[in-house]
Amino acid sequence: MKIETQLEKVAAIQHLELLANQVVEGFISGMHKSPFHGFSAEFAEHKIYNPGESTKFIDWKLFAKTDKLFTKRFEEETNLRCHIIIDDSSSMHYPALERSMPFYHSKIGFSVLAAASLMNLLKKQRDAVGLSIYSDEYEYYAPEKGSERHHRMLLHQLEQLLDKNPENKKTDTVTFLHQIAEKIHRRSMIILFTDMFQKEDEDKIFKALQHLKHNKHKIVVFHVFDKDKEFSFQFSDAPKKFIDVETGESVQLFAENVKESYQKAVEMYFQKIKENCLQYKIQYVPAAVGENFEKILISYLIEKQKFV
Repeated sequence: MKIETQLEKVAAIQHLELLANQVVEGFISGMHKSPFHGFSAEFAEHKIYNPGESTKFIDWKLFAKTDKLFTKRFEEETNLRCHIIIDDSSSMHYPALERSMPFYHSKIGFSVLAAASLMNLLKKQRDAVGLSIYSDEYEYYAPEKGSERHHRMLLHQLEQLLDKNPENKKTDTVTFLHQIAEKIHRRSMIILFTDMFQKEDEDKIFKALQHLKHNKHKIVVFHVFDKDKEFSFQFSDAPKKFIDVETGESVQLFAENVKESYQKAVEMYFQKIKENCLQYKIQYVPAAVGENFEKILISYLIEKQKFV
């Protein structure tokens, strides 16, 4: 690797916290300008009113602005425990980035910045966050805490994910989701970033996800993928060699010859994942690399409203 490229990569990593701050501040600013601006600030001010609750703490001023019922939330109600899980297998480091491309245009980079942004939001809300990273091994685990020192430690771990390019690193989702489930005892929101590429039986994967719910945890799966290549199969009409980065297996073919059948298979696969998540009451959010991070933060806030 050229020295200039390495320096650029280091600079990008060092700016992870700054970028996360920008994502969250831009998001908060946008919410202040929306009809739901009373729902922003520290996101610890209100929660959706549920029929049957006392009307004593309904914020009628906010109702007049939004035509929706919110109740005022007290500080002791705002504490949330959140555990973020990141799949660090070789396929998550796709696509290989060109020199001019920002790190968050790969699946792992997108997941890292999304996770850092969520951590920033959780910090603002005075909530506790933990982190697990896995591939073919359980690479890292930290329990849920809310201290500044803990926040810095997790940011350092996220930065390290950007500074490597693992080869032939498979995904052992089933084993490690079961292990993570055994570690998290107190009710938490669990957020998983993965591209859902694995060779395990799908039923085993969803049983592992169901295991995560055993203590009434709330599960959110962000299915991270490259829309142009992995979903739409946009390749030039020239013979190409496709290599499985996790196993090293390869096949040579013309993309146009298999594009239609590939797209149908992928659409069916995505739909099956969505239906399985629905069956197990797991929130499923497809997240294409390069999309706005607002989708990630909005999904978290909606699920937090349901969680509390």
